[in-house]
Amino acid sequence: MNHREDTPKGRLLIIGGAEDKGDDTDNPGRNFEHYEILLNLLPESRRKKASVEVITSASGIPVKMMRKYRSVFQKLGFAEIGHMRIEDKKTAAGKELIERIRKTHAVFLSGGDQFRLAAILGGTPVMEEIHRRYHEDAGFLLAGTSAGAMAASALMIYQGDGNVPMRKGNVKVSSGLGFVQHCIIDTHFVERGRFGRLVQAVMMNPHHIGVGLGEDAALLITGGDRARCLGSGMVIIIDASRIRHTNMPFAAENEALSVENLTVHILKNGDAFVFSEREFIPDEEDVTAHKK
Repeated sequence: MNHREDTPKGRLLIIGGAEDKGDDTDNPGRNFEHYEILLNLLPESRRKKASVEVITSASGIPVKMMRKYRSVFQKLGFAEIGHMRIEDKKTAAGKELIERIRKTHAVFLSGGDQFRLAAILGGTPVMEEIHRRYHEDAGFLLAGTSAGAMAASALMIYQGDGNVPMRKGNVKVSSGLGFVQHCIIDTHFVERGRFGRLVQAVMMNPHHIGVGLGEDAALLITGGDRARCLGSGMVIIIDASRIRHTNMPFAAENEALSVENLTVHILKNGDAFVFSEREFIPDEEDVTAHKK
């Protein structure tokens, strides 16, 4: 698949998993708005005439997964909700599915196994059409949660235990679906202790920025470059471009790793990050409040 290098006109919503679906109870320790992340798929005025296609290729329980998201998208007011149960490359070449992608307003990639998702959809006509819509259509949105978000990057973590010390060879990466260039995305990031595995992934690929999406946290990316944080969770950005020392190049397999001068940013709701500039932009409301 030849991924385009031009600036995409569409929007990309990558979600860290466990996004609020309206069924969470109020928690005094958590400040959130119901459906806040999923409401960003499309403006309310458009949803009443819009369609969304849910692709469950990553999931081992596609029917149950679709039942859950159908209920959510019905509550959000989508006029049409389609299910693409694509479980092999032959299905992903079907003309009827390609036509549905051509007409839909949003595509949603469910959670599950990111390697399975990329292996099934990578290089297929359906994925080519999603890429075309994302790059050419300003009204199109692609969203992915958990595995669906991890697979959105050009390089993707497919193996690595986050709860063990950083040791060389513990993390494996492969090709993702290529909607985000120069990033490596991890999900359920805070809750499952995955800091170490994302650090190791960017140490191996220092030109890439690590994006750790916490649960009920998301980045809405416009122009393929500017990302705004949504949700009640947090997003961790890991930048390896200023590393002064690491033993990664000469460490033996399974040897503990060290790194000096790694840059880490923590984003909350309203903060932004520009990937090309590696620049953190604080929430405008915070800046205004500080000036008072």
